[in-house]
Amino acid sequence: MEETSQSSGFWKVLTVFLAIIVAILAYLLFDANSFKKSQEDVIRQKVQALSSTSIRLDSIGIQLDAKIAQIKSLGGKVEDLEATKKQLENDRMLLRRANTFSLAQYEERIKEYVSILVKKDTEIAKYKKENTKLLEKNKSLVSENVSLSSENILLKMVKQGLSDSLEVYAKRNQALTATVNLASSLQAQAVKVNAISKRNKERSNGVYKVSKIEKIKIVFQLQPNLIAKQNVKSVFVRVLDPDGAVMFDTNAGSGNFELAGKETTYTVKKDILYQNNGQAVEMIYARGGATKYRIGHYTVEIFCEGYKIGSGSFDVK
Repeated sequence: MEETSQSSGFWKVLTVFLAIIVAILAYLLFDANSFKKSQEDVIRQKVQALSSTSIRLDSIGIQLDAKIAQIKSLGGKVEDLEATKKQLENDRMLLRRANTFSLAQYEERIKEYVSILVKKDTEIAKYKKENTKLLEKNKSLVSENVSLSSENILLKMVKQGLSDSLEVYAKRNQALTATVNLASSLQAQAVKVNAISKRNKERSNGVYKVSKIEKIKIVFQLQPNLIAKQNVKSVFVRVLDPDGAVMFDTNAGSGNFELAGKETTYTVKKDILYQNNGQAVEMIYARGGATKYRIGHYTVEIFCEGYKIGSGSFDVK
């Protein structure tokens, strides 16, 4: 009986011990599962936070691009925004590497970017307001220009130029000056080239024998021009031989003058007082030496104040 009692007591102790072991293992298993779940929650929250931060940085990047384009279109400066965009790209790269900055640091960065965007909104509104004033001013100037009469065309061109940029105005002003200069240039008409022999006999049929040419006389009329200044003007004549070369003899009065910004030669020159009355002009070229005119076709070009004002020709046989 005593052995039976001892055996029964042993099994009771063993049962209790096993129950304790099972309880401990169950607790440890529950604690491990809880820890694992907690870690998974932390990782999931961190991934969500990183994803949210990345999305917000992408959104800020899109807004920066839009602000840069808008300010450029309004004529503003964007150097600071472009520098901010580069900094944002660097932050996005660091975020992809993970753990370079804390999320709290990124929150501060995002606040800075948002603050910059808000400031730029104010700046854009200012640009728009200024551009609206300029547009209204331009419309007013255009309206004034339309009302000007043809007698005030020069003034209208100046006012129109004020509505454009300084560069456009300068170009238009140059074109206007060129137009006025061209309009005021003289016109030589009825250009004839006569041949004068050694005996001073003058022929005017336009075709001359070599032996009958000692000098040539260029004759033409200057047409009236109401806007041309009545002052002393230098008239230059170039006589081109059959090869197209300018006949040149310093002893006969040949020299150089400026044409289209370049220095070129002339055959003969004469200073005249322009009277705006259709006056006739005669210019004589007496070629020096015993050199004879070559057989062929000769061209005569007449210039004054930088413009070609007439031309003629003659033939030598």
